[in-house]
Amino acid sequence: MRTAFIKELEEQAARDPRVMLITGDLGFTVFEPFIKRFPKQFLNAGVAEQNMTGVAAGLALSGKIVFTYSIANFPTLRCLEQIRNDVCYHKANVKVVSVGAGLAYGALGSSHHALEDLAILRALPEMTVVAPGDPFEAAAATEAIVRHDGPCYLRLGKAGEPAVHPRAPGFTLGRAIRVRDGGDLTLIATGTMLKACADAAAKLEAEGISTRLLSMHTVKPIDAEAILLAAEETGAVMTVEEHGVIGGLGGAVAEVLAQGASKRVPFAIMGVKGGFCRIVGSQDYLKAQFGLGVDDIVARAKALVVPV
Repeated sequence: MRTAFIKELEEQAARDPRVMLITGDLGFTVFEPFIKRFPKQFLNAGVAEQNMTGVAAGLALSGKIVFTYSIANFPTLRCLEQIRNDVCYHKANVKVVSVGAGLAYGALGSSHHALEDLAILRALPEMTVVAPGDPFEAAAATEAIVRHDGPCYLRLGKAGEPAVHPRAPGFTLGRAIRVRDGGDLTLIATGTMLKACADAAAKLEAEGISTRLLSMHTVKPIDAEAILLAAEETGAVMTVEEHGVIGGLGGAVAEVLAQGASKRVPFAIMGVKGGFCRIVGSQDYLKAQFGLGVDDIVARAKALVVPV
């Protein structure tokens, strides 16, 4: 996803000189082509994320379209006050980009895990929250948030995420992508869990459970229409995210179902439970420890559709 993002950002910067990239002393070995092509559209703010965000807000209020970039919590939680007061309050055209969603930087511990960011960022007024599910979506999301006038949060994986879509899908902020259709169950995935959900849906289908899969790449504004349609047309709804179970995708979908669904359906939220991750290991290892593997998704879905 990171590579797809920076390649698309290069194209956007070539088309529009207002596009700027500010990094918190990260992204090297990735950003060199951008820096070489657009030296006047790049700034390294150093390990000073609050200052980075304040500078970005000032540039945006001067007419620029500014992307800030760092690992997981650093461009979000470390400078949350600046995002709230400098960016969101002024509706500044700042796009906050975090790399290493969820447990991607697993071995570096909780300081580098992003398990609360969706909940916190979607609570901020004026903020659009986007978590693409594969490289195609990451490129499309980058283009879309350049066009969007106002604060955005773009949550990326680290590197090496596989493509789920066979080609670039139609992409609109706030509109889910229906990856596959089905009638027994709807899986709603965001970000890095899309591939696991696609694999789980295929396994469920092989076992006779017709499964709809939605890529909910925009967590705010959420696609309420797609959620309510899933509640009407399928037998159960389950969300899956590499994020805490409080306040993220699951919370957003639950809010829609609780307030708008005319038909009640079995509903479940899959994510990281228990707050901080206090164990160390690779991303795949940690996801397995928190029950976010393909077989875990299949088992939870089957229990939801066919309760014991």
